[in-house]
Amino acid sequence: MLKDNIAIVLERIAGACKKKGIEPGSVTLVAVTKTVDAESVREAISLGIKDIGESRVQEAQSKFEQLSDTLSVITKHMIGHLQSNKAKKAVELFDLIQSVDTLELAGEINNASLQKGKVQDVLLEIKVSDEATKFGLSPEEAKNFMADAEVLRNIRVRGLMAMAPYFEDPAKARPYFRKAREIFDGIRSVNKYAYFGVLSMGMSNDFEVAVEEGATMVRVGSAIFK
Repeated sequence: MLKDNIAIVLERIAGACKKKGIEPGSVTLVAVTKTVDAESVREAISLGIKDIGESRVQEAQSKFEQLSDTLSVITKHMIGHLQSNKAKKAVELFDLIQSVDTLELAGEINNASLQKGKVQDVLLEIKVSDEATKFGLSPEEAKNFMADAEVLRNIRVRGLMAMAPYFEDPAKARPYFRKAREIFDGIRSVNKYAYFGVLSMGMSNDFEVAVEEGATMVRVGSAIFK
């Protein structure tokens, strides 16, 4: 079942890429493993999953301990809201923190990374909807953030992460993804941001639309771990 689910998701990504005229390999699949038991994650990794996403630091720490023999072959993503007091642990656990939504949090991550002797890859979470439950920087805040964060030498802003509202009809998410892509393109046009190339958007219900609108990374959970 898990093998089939992964294959179907990859086929759907490939179909969306073909529709857009890009190579399927240019879109990274992050398997969202929050609430998924360690053995199921291990099986997914054995079936070729190379990126996993967790939403809670404490859950991730416990799970990663159980998967310690496999972690060297995967990229670990923090995709949930991150509180500043969890920044140090997140830096220890994750390769890419996708949910940086304040300069204060970026500073905490930078300090923790400096102490650990690493440069932490991060994405800026931007808010493209009016939903009160969503976190993220406004488009203007995201642009200003790039300039303000230049003094933070131990983080590397790799791109943006965005979440569209949930719709039964995935096509209704298209304007939100398009807005995220416009913000992304606006920031990327500044040549000095050499590492800025990741646009993470799209989940199980709407990842094909996200790819069509320019996502380079999708976060898929329930479509894989049914």
